[in-house]
Amino acid sequence: MRPWEMLARAARGTGALLLRGSVQASGRTPRRASSGLPRNTVVLFVPQQEAWVVERMGRFHRILEPGLNILIPLLDRIRYVQSLKEIVINVPEQSAVTLDNVTLQIDGVLYLRIMDPYKASYGVEDPEYAVTQLAQTTMRSELGKLSLDRVFRERESLNASIVDAINQAADCWGIRCLRYEIKDIHVPPRVKESMQMQVEAERRKRATVLESEGTRESAINVAEGKKQAQILASEAEKAEQINQAAGEASAVLAKAKAKAEAIRILAAALTQHNGDAAASLTVAEQYVSAFSKLAKDSNTILLPSNPGDVTSMVAQAMGVYGALTKAPMPGAQDSVSSGSSRDDQGTDASLDEELDRFKLS
Repeated sequence: MRPWEMLARAARGTGALLLRGSVQASGRTPRRASSGLPRNTVVLFVPQQEAWVVERMGRFHRILEPGLNILIPLLDRIRYVQSLKEIVINVPEQSAVTLDNVTLQIDGVLYLRIMDPYKASYGVEDPEYAVTQLAQTTMRSELGKLSLDRVFRERESLNASIVDAINQAADCWGIRCLRYEIKDIHVPPRVKESMQMQVEAERRKRATVLESEGTRESAINVAEGKKQAQILASEAEKAEQINQAAGEASAVLAKAKAKAEAIRILAAALTQHNGDAAASLTVAEQYVSAFSKLAKDSNTILLPSNPGDVTSMVAQAMGVYGALTKAPMPGAQDSVSSGSSRDDQGTDASLDEELDRFKLS
């Protein structure tokens, strides 16, 4: 049958084909061949986020956009159907050797999207399988560059490296890898036990370090407290000594003032009538009182030659007083008469005799 005859027959059956297309738009899926691809029913409705690759007489013709599309029967054929949605692919578990020769069992999840339906259809036979194999080989290569400890610490950087490597290789396939996530990392049992022991040792080490730091801080705080206590105690003692010295100085000054006042009053009293007699009586009383206390403070006692003669002891005391007051005061010589001078000379002679007797005793 010639091509124009085929076109005429297709034009005569347009009404039936439009009716069939309206039935498809009401919610039914397009009729597909045994290979899973939609059949050419002249009027086709392409779903959103899908790209249908059409070949005309075995060659690429065009890509059907979402919505209403019309094809020529027998000449046009839907060869590939590509989904433009994000595709999730489970990467099977595989073994990989790290930089420190530890074998790991690792799997992951790959997220990709078809960016160019033409390249995805004609650039590679099976895009998903190709990307999966590329992810596995890239994962082995990246894990071989890292040690076991860095694998657990740098999972994000490892995922980013795998994504970059996949995008560089899959650019000619019209596929873009959005992200890659490592699901599980299985470590050999012996290595796992060693890691647990290492973690426990590290925790014990940190506990010991923290305990030693706490002990050091406690000792520092105790020493600092003692230092402050000693400083405060010394300052308090200093202030106490200063206050005590000030009090003693005030007391000495007050005693000196009182003694000076007493001496002034005593001197004034001695200048009055019979002042010498009163002073002699006071000295005699003090002498007797001191003599009565000699045996109370120590075992060594100094006794005069006649301890029972009180008159002689008083005379000796008066002799001592007379020797102390032997020098006359200025102005007193002018007021003393010549008769009293003779009496004083006689008294001085008697006092000298008494002093000699006291010295001999």
